[in-house]
Amino acid sequence: MRINRRGLVAGLTILLALGSAPAVQAGTVHVAVAANFTEPAREIAAAFEKATHHQAVLSFGSSGAFYTQIANGAPFDVFLSADAERPQAAERAGLTVPQTRFTYATGRLVLYSAQPGLVDAAGSVLRRGSFDKIAIADPALAPYGIAAIETMRRYGVAETLAPKIVKGTSIAQAYQFVATGAAQLGFVALSEVAARPGGSRWIVPERLHAPIAQQAVLLRPGAGNPAARSFLTFLRSGTARAIIKRYGYLVTPS
Repeated sequence: MRINRRGLVAGLTILLALGSAPAVQAGTVHVAVAANFTEPAREIAAAFEKATHHQAVLSFGSSGAFYTQIANGAPFDVFLSADAERPQAAERAGLTVPQTRFTYATGRLVLYSAQPGLVDAAGSVLRRGSFDKIAIADPALAPYGIAAIETMRRYGVAETLAPKIVKGTSIAQAYQFVATGAAQLGFVALSEVAARPGGSRWIVPERLHAPIAQQAVLLRPGAGNPAARSFLTFLRSGTARAIIKRYGYLVTPS
C-alpha cells in the first residue's frame, strides 16, 4: 500500500494547528469606568487579559455622564459605576441584563492637600477655613461629590464653605485641581492618593456620609459577548479583589 506523504504531512499540520488553538476565541469588552476607579481598573484589565486573553477596552469619566451616554445608546458592554443609583436606574430602564448587578467595591472619601500639614487627622481645617478654594466632584454627576457635601453638612460648614467650592466634572478632575494647586485642598477618592507619598490627608469616617457602594452591571450590548461576562466574573475573583483592596476600597466578603 502506497502512502501519500504530502497528504499525511498536511493532515498532521492541520491536526497540530487545531490542537494548539485556544478553546475559547479571545474577545473584547468595552467598559465604562467611574473616574475614581481608573488605576485599579487598569491593573485589573491587564490581569484579566493575562488570565483569559480577552481584552478590556476602558473608558473613564463620571458616573452621571456615562449613564446619560448609555441611555442614549453608547455601545458599552459593562458599566462600573461609582454608585448604586445609576446601575439601578439603568436596570429599571431595561438597559441591563437582569440579575447581573453587584457591588464590586465600597469607596472611601479623603480630604487631601498637596501641602504638608494643611489637613490634620481630624479634618478641623474645614472649620478653620484657612484656605481659598476646596475642590469636590460635582454632586450632580459623581457620588463622591454627594459624600463631600454630606460630610461638610455633618461638620456644620457647608454654608460657610460654599463660596470656596470648585467643582470638577469627575472625582479625577477634583483631584487634579488639588494636585496642581488650583485648590489648596479637596475631597477626593482615597484610591487616587493611597499610593502617593507626601501632602496631608484625613480619611473621612464612614459615619459622616452615606456608603459609596460602587456597582457593576452587564449592559444590553454585552449580553451576547462572552468577554463581557468573563470580565464581570474576573472582577469578583481573588486577584481583582486584592487589587481593589490595595487601592483603599472596602470589599465585601465573597
